[in-house]
Amino acid sequence: MLLLWLSVVTTSAFASPLPGAGGQRGIAALEQPEAPNVVLIVSDSFDGRLTFHPGSQVVKLPFINFMKTHGTTFLSAYTNSPICCPSRAALWSGLFIHLTESWNNFKGLDPNYTTWMDVMEKHGYRTQKFGKLDYTSGHHSVSNRVEAWTRNVAFLLRQEGRPMVNLIPNKTKIRVMEKDWKNTDRAVNWLRKEAVNYTQPFVLYLGLNLPHPYPSPSSGENFGSSTFHTSLYWLEKVSNNAIKIPKWSPLSEMHPIDYYSSYTKNCTGKFTKKEIKNIRAFYYAMCAETDAMLGEIILALRQSDLLQKTIVIFTSDHGELAMEHRQFYKMSMYEASAHVPLLIMGPGIKANLQVSNLVSLVDIYPTMLDIAGITFPQNLSGYSLLPLSSETLEHKFKHLHPPWILSEFHGCNVNASTYMLRTNQWKYIAYSDGVSVLPQLFDLSWDPDELTNVATKLPDIAYSLDQKLRSILNYPKVSASVHQYNKEQFIKWKQSIGQNYSNVIAHLRWHQDWLKEPRKYESAINQWLKTPH
Repeated sequence: MLLLWLSVVTTSAFASPLPGAGGQRGIAALEQPEAPNVVLIVSDSFDGRLTFHPGSQVVKLPFINFMKTHGTTFLSAYTNSPICCPSRAALWSGLFIHLTESWNNFKGLDPNYTTWMDVMEKHGYRTQKFGKLDYTSGHHSVSNRVEAWTRNVAFLLRQEGRPMVNLIPNKTKIRVMEKDWKNTDRAVNWLRKEAVNYTQPFVLYLGLNLPHPYPSPSSGENFGSSTFHTSLYWLEKVSNNAIKIPKWSPLSEMHPIDYYSSYTKNCTGKFTKKEIKNIRAFYYAMCAETDAMLGEIILALRQSDLLQKTIVIFTSDHGELAMEHRQFYKMSMYEASAHVPLLIMGPGIKANLQVSNLVSLVDIYPTMLDIAGITFPQNLSGYSLLPLSSETLEHKFKHLHPPWILSEFHGCNVNASTYMLRTNQWKYIAYSDGVSVLPQLFDLSWDPDELTNVATKLPDIAYSLDQKLRSILNYPKVSASVHQYNKEQFIKWKQSIGQNYSNVIAHLRWHQDWLKEPRKYESAINQWLKTPH
């Protein structure tokens, strides 16, 4: 059925050149009488490397491939923070993490924050949102926030269930992630029944949970999400022979931050090659199901005669390690975790174009306003992507994106604030105050798997990149601010639960380890609270 839909869309939607070809619609959409509609689809945990060669060989993604053929693919797109809420805060605000102080999954934007969608609505766009948003403060589990606040405490506790797979042995089971399919149906119905009747342009947002791993109740009362779950229908979309088994460094040779992450994610035990391959196969199958939901939206636009006047954008909040570097989940600056998909298709957007320029999710805000022809604030961290993807030559060399991107991480499963500066071939990762934890430097031109840290071998390059990073933000100062915030928040939380504190903290996600030596771990927290810095 999906292949039939794809055939219909391919032969009908773009049989002739896209409207706007030859410079009819430029960087500012208001130059034309009618601004385009915009549909933004944001998945969760989608590895961007699957949208281009060689990653694209491992799983069939027909609708992403359709967008590649008829639009622009950004080959070097990154999250500004490899975790849900902070990443989405950057996407909706257009600002770097340290500017909005979106430190963890509990600390995002204020609910009344003015987003790009609010601005577009003010300028006459009809707006609608479905599905996962997760960019405001106050959400996620108690475990998630306490783990983030206590990351500098001198203990090591497993916070996640062991990564595992769960199969529905049914070759016809398509709708595995029911919640996402329901939200996709709601978006499709809105397009067909409401948006099609609008005289004004519209902007639609659809947030998906997939391909984020599923909850693992077996890991205890306050469980995490370590289950990769799919059906045979989707598993058959995966090319088993193309699945790479990632190389791992011995535990004794891991960077100390990586070791902490691997341990807290319950990944330091023994895994067979079959287990690793299964986890990766199931993850890719979950990506295939995500692609099908994208297809539903494209088909609905086509059937409603909206596709040729709608710009479609597909991206994700971050990637998924899927057992690379002996980890699953995200919370890492490695490519699998930090590299996101970013594809744009529609009127005035170049077809079959691959852009290698470095871009990131803060660029979504100015891009959305630029599509609508709205002047955007000068204080944004991001830049419009239209100069890199538009058919129009006008403004081609104005407001060009700088040749670097910044990503930060301040949340759980990593015991130091982390900063990534990505430039041409280099990835520089600094930690904490820049002194107490050694940095990492990878040359992705010859080490795409990031297995060789060359920071000590190339000190001049590491120093130069560190100076550039410090010119963007005073990262030791930011780290100190986060450290202080963590203590203050933990003390407030501890006071709020009063005499029940010992029982509550013992039964968070780390309960299996905590309950073995509860006094030891409470004592470690008390020591941390007493230290001045």
